Amino acid sequence: MASREARLTRHTQWMLAVTINNRHYNMSKTFTIILTLITLSVFGQKNPTEEAQSIVAEGKLLYKSEMASWYGTDLFLENYKDRENIGGYFSYTDNDIAKCIFFSKAENPKVIGTISFDSTYNVKTAKTDLTERDFTQTEKDLFQIRTIALEELNTNSDGLFKFYQNTNPNIIPLIKGQEKKVYILTGPQQSGVVIFGNDYLLTFDKNNKLLTKKQLHKNIIPIEYGNTEDGKEVVGAMHSHLSETGDFITATDICTLMLYEKFAKWETYNVVSEKYLNTWNCKTDELTVIPMKTIEKINKDQEKRKKKKKNK
Repeated sequence: MASREARLTRHTQWMLAVTINNRHYNMSKTFTIILTLITLSVFGQKNPTEEAQSIVAEGKLLYKSEMASWYGTDLFLENYKDRENIGGYFSYTDNDIAKCIFFSKAENPKVIGTISFDSTYNVKTAKTDLTERDFTQTEKDLFQIRTIALEELNTNSDGLFKFYQNTNPNIIPLIKGQEKKVYILTGPQQSGVVIFGNDYLLTFDKNNKLLTKKQLHKNIIPIEYGNTEDGKEVVGAMHSHLSETGDFITATDICTLMLYEKFAKWETYNVVSEKYLNTWNCKTDELTVIPMKTIEKINKDQEKRKKKKKNK
């Protein structure tokens, strides 16, 4: 029997073949529709697409935070002149408003700037408030868990965190209900590259004490976007997950996709695990999850049809 890695490699090769040009993409799109219908028609089983929606929601929260940080930094630096007083920043979502908070370098830091965005992230309609004030309770918690994560990253006493040239770590604190987390993503410092992997999750208790920290992907996955050497437009890409990462696409994968999909001009992106094919629609920002067993059945059926045609 083929190894887990060999099976994933086979699935990877098959999916890669359907992401290069429009003809192949149309086939992939048709396949996705067929497989979705087949999946939804299976009774008595969990719908993996529905099962993964909590991951989608978390990924979109991370995206909102990163978008606020991207555009909020530019707006703040345009309007705030005392650069020596800037201690750092973080972003969060408050009633569908994405806020980027800048704080001072003081021993007891205060908020020195708040940049607020609606869902469009239009810098022209963003609100800039440079009023100095105390942290709200939520902001105080976000600041504390961010600070702990930054200390863990800088000391790296157990060697968990990996660092690569032309990249920088992005710290995203997140409080959702009773859950307190910090995600650490790896961002590229050069254009034309999207980086998946080399990402981490730290969890905290209600008193902001660090509980756990783990690496989500076991390696770094840089993917270049644009045309291929022969000039064909690449309309999709993919990577694989081993069991350590999980069967589903990660929240960090979704955040990264939403940040870069328009620059890459991708139509779809696939994450392949031993159990599922996760297909992210870069146009609608929706996820479809198809069992690999279903894909294998479809592939076998296609091979039978090809053989029949050849024998006619």
